Amino acid sequence: MTKLPGNTAVNVAIAAGLLCLLVYLRALACGFVNFDDPGFVLNNLPIRHFGPAFLANVFTAPYIDFWMPLTWISLAVDYYFWELNPLGYHLTNIVLHAVNAGLVALIADRVLRRRCEEIGTARGEYAAALLLATLLFGLHPLRVESVAWITERKDVLNGVFTLGSVLCYLVYADRKWVPEAGARTGFYLAAIILFALSLTAKSVSVVLPVMFLILDWFPLGRFRKQGLVSLLVEKLPFLALSLAVSLITIHFARQGELFLSYAALPFGKRVIISGNAVFEYLRLMLFPVGIRPFYLIPPELPAAFYIKCAAAVAITVYCLANAGRRQWLAAIWLLFILPLLPVLAFLQNGGEQAMAARFTYLPAIAPGIGAAFFLVTWSGRQQNCRPILLASIALLLVCYGGMTYRLIGVWDNTGTLWSRVLESQPIGRAYVERGMYYYSVGRYADAVKDLSVAIDIAGQGGIPVLHNLHAFRGDAYRAMGQYGAAVADLTAAIAIAPNPSCNYLRGLAFKAMGRSAEAAGDFLVAGPQPMPLDWY
Repeated sequence: MTKLPGNTAVNVAIAAGLLCLLVYLRALACGFVNFDDPGFVLNNLPIRHFGPAFLANVFTAPYIDFWMPLTWISLAVDYYFWELNPLGYHLTNIVLHAVNAGLVALIADRVLRRRCEEIGTARGEYAAALLLATLLFGLHPLRVESVAWITERKDVLNGVFTLGSVLCYLVYADRKWVPEAGARTGFYLAAIILFALSLTAKSVSVVLPVMFLILDWFPLGRFRKQGLVSLLVEKLPFLALSLAVSLITIHFARQGELFLSYAALPFGKRVIISGNAVFEYLRLMLFPVGIRPFYLIPPELPAAFYIKCAAAVAITVYCLANAGRRQWLAAIWLLFILPLLPVLAFLQNGGEQAMAARFTYLPAIAPGIGAAFFLVTWSGRQQNCRPILLASIALLLVCYGGMTYRLIGVWDNTGTLWSRVLESQPIGRAYVERGMYYYSVGRYADAVKDLSVAIDIAGQGGIPVLHNLHAFRGDAYRAMGQYGAAVADLTAAIAIAPNPSCNYLRGLAFKAMGRSAEAAGDFLVAGPQPMPLDWY
């Protein structure tokens, strides 16, 4: 048996964390985007009053219908130091992700070390396996959404405490590593505390107790030594926390009517959407082409959804059916599937998204560790192919890093974000959001184009927000000097939903056209202190 140096994992963790930090520094130039960032930060007044009252309320009441107090506290701390400068928020996300990358290296070390020592893995090969496992997580393009989008603070913050809990549990469970009872109890308690903190950042980690049982089965082999009942008793504190947070999350989500009813989305469709998502997550992990910020559930599910769902079910059945002979395969698959369960369509949060890249933040870790182990150990047995394989792995990581760096640019601003969506899905919301962004930065001609398309789509779908679209397109026309078109749009907006702001803007257009009497009438309706045009 080869004894591997104890500091290898620490060195790899530091190196990988710094590399992830460098790649993601580009996100410091990104701003806020008009996709949940207004609700989470820009218009979230409670985070601007960081103090005892805020800390008391944040644990007892949801903000924006979500119970995740630690995430709100972290955003409040950012606001305290940075106010509404997006650089500080992005910096926090990047640092948290770099820490997570380092934690993945330490977890991979606890999972792989014993097996690598048994088969005589060389020190260099072992370091390469840890580095590959870490970078397959940290540099993969699927991580961009979780890191470069300020709203997804909850992902990276949850990741720190979830991965910390996993690491402490692995240390606790290895009697050879920590034989003293007192020290093992300390790591056990640390795992519980970190797990509790992870749940207050984002409740997606509720499945962690079951994942611990999978780890007990393989690779830890604790089922043979301690038995299922003993291990279940050991998990009771974790299960109690999971149950409590699940009930809190469901309670507040129902209050905010976040869950889509089964009448609106039947169970059969949820199964197909979920199966398609699992297949797509696996495909994107292997071949990360076509990653976009928004995946819309189509009105009619295409045949491809059914085929990919069947493939996902077949993979699951194969892995479980062969669990006795290939424990590693079943364990990796279950550790991939379990953290996906809370975000699949069975508990559909809203009615639009079929899947999201950010949902792979935790599920991607186990497959990455498994892939790294097999690639590096196999290369050690194939001396003739080894240089080619190692060069291919290096090229793959460079490609992933380059794709990640490019995808960060999608989150530069609202315009780049929704332009990415429109490359594959010409949906009305994307035209509205991009059009409003163009309006806000003074690109009025582009705003008119996008809002015109949005008006056509909304009209076809019977969406009752046309007054807003007409109002902003009308003001864009006015800013361009096209006063006749401005009057027509503002008149349409007023007819649908009267608003003094629209009267004021129409009055300005009438005045510019020399129609003073009509302008005076609009100014009278608007009042002496008209409000700026806003979405209403």
